[in-house]
Amino acid sequence: MLDALGLAALADELSRLLLDGYIQKVVQLDEQSVGLEIYANHQRHFLVASADSRNPRLYLSSARVAADPDRVSPLLLLLRKYARGGRIVAFQQPALERILEVSIAKRFWPDKNDDAPDEAAELVYVTLIVELMGRRSNIILTDENGRILDAVKRVTPEMSRVRPILPGRQYTPPPPQAKRDPRGLAPAELGALRAAAAPGARAADLLVHALAGISPQMAREVVYRAAGAEDAAAEAVDAVQLAGALAELLAPLESGAWQPSLYLEDGEPVAFAPLRLASLASRYDEEATPTLSAAVERASSAGAEPAHLRYARRREKLVAQIGVAVDRVRARLHSLREEAERASAAERWREQGELIYAYLYQLSPGQTELAVEDRRIPLDPSMTPSENAQEYFERYRKGRSAQANLPELIQAATTELAYLDELRTLAELADGLDEIEQLRGEWEEWAAPHARQPARGTAQGKRPPRPKRPQPYRSERGDLIYVGHNGRQNEIVTFELAAPDDTWLHARGMPGAHVVVHWSGAERPELLEQAASLAAWYSAGRAATSVEVDAAPRRYVRKLKGAGPGMVTYRHERTINARPRGPEELGLA
Repeated sequence: MLDALGLAALADELSRLLLDGYIQKVVQLDEQSVGLEIYANHQRHFLVASADSRNPRLYLSSARVAADPDRVSPLLLLLRKYARGGRIVAFQQPALERILEVSIAKRFWPDKNDDAPDEAAELVYVTLIVELMGRRSNIILTDENGRILDAVKRVTPEMSRVRPILPGRQYTPPPPQAKRDPRGLAPAELGALRAAAAPGARAADLLVHALAGISPQMAREVVYRAAGAEDAAAEAVDAVQLAGALAELLAPLESGAWQPSLYLEDGEPVAFAPLRLASLASRYDEEATPTLSAAVERASSAGAEPAHLRYARRREKLVAQIGVAVDRVRARLHSLREEAERASAAERWREQGELIYAYLYQLSPGQTELAVEDRRIPLDPSMTPSENAQEYFERYRKGRSAQANLPELIQAATTELAYLDELRTLAELADGLDEIEQLRGEWEEWAAPHARQPARGTAQGKRPPRPKRPQPYRSERGDLIYVGHNGRQNEIVTFELAAPDDTWLHARGMPGAHVVVHWSGAERPELLEQAASLAAWYSAGRAATSVEVDAAPRRYVRKLKGAGPGMVTYRHERTINARPRGPEELGLA
């Protein structure tokens, strides 16, 4: 668990990486956890805060955070209103407390007129307060006057007479403890504390109960540095050495010289700290980490399934469901093509029926074959010659009818198969839970009319998530690159966001995303190559070294009539050979 010293290190880390960062997204991870996607210093960061009483935590995640689409809390809606689109202006930790305050500023224009000058906008400040205090942990949003807007955990007066936490009430910090400030504590003062301790009391327990901001882990480290044993009795520890060890441990509060460390047993994390702890290094394997967030993330996920594995399971389930439909449509298409081959024999059946009528006088009941004009026509011996002729004419009529309908049925099945192949590919490439859920909603919309029972997400079940407008990547000049991550987003990208003269791209001859470049000026070959690399990356050819990508003016792209969302035809294309590369590798923001 993060203690006061750990939060101080984390505040320094977050200030270094996220100050003046732009909050692009706010998501609810679970009932007691939220995540912020922040763009700062030309890089995306993902801040996770959780008030889980068993595992309260705050850290920068190494992977993109994704929402739980089934959870939309009042706090989430308020964060979307006041934090999303705002900038982080400060990280503050009340001295030696397990609290971090994130100050956020956002402009609000009168009448929601974003085109109004900046001077007309009102700058609104809110504070996201993360309290990491075991079962009393909480995440609280307050306005600039300290009034509570909402919290992850609402606390009624019946639950806490001292400190209710409810919307509309004034925020009050946890009541201060009657403990001494350990910073700059003299040996004589520590000696007096030691002398007042009960005989046989452990020095570490004494430090925890007497000094503010000192956790049991940090107290054991101070005693270990002073006496060589973390469970030493108070009377056995020299006050001068104790003061020196305490000052050494607290020095990074001023210098910022943190040394994030992780401690492992049999490869599994057992503890982490903002600096190296000799007491733990004597028992466990010590591993330095580049940031404290990296240590917190690894320790927090120990013994629990990481989010990316949960998302992988959901993605695999969706891909498997679509795969069953792909196999079913492919089998239907095969049957239709076989029927088309049989239908091509219709004229032969007519001729055979006519020949039977022509040679009726030669046929006798029970005959199995008519041999005439170097042809052998099979006969059913249980039927009369006339009935055999009628059977061939019936086959002819069915064949003629099939010839009229089969091309349309084959084309519809071919289009349906192409759509499902594209949907499955996009599901295989989905990065986070939000993308997976969007694709699941699209899949269930398709599946509902094709199933005997309505699928979840239909009128008799839960409504599918609404398609979200994809966020563009922006070039230095201001060109925008849009990528569709599902069929409905492909339609939005191509037919709502793109202008007629914009460039539309898609991997040639394989399933994948629609990519559109919205030019702010003349076409730039280097940016077009980047967009082609994105189209290759978000396609079935991601693992290839090179992919052919078609690029065409948007005006020449048309919806495919009767097909699933995102299925199009196009002309006047040119083909670019592109190496699949993701947005991070391309340096797109």
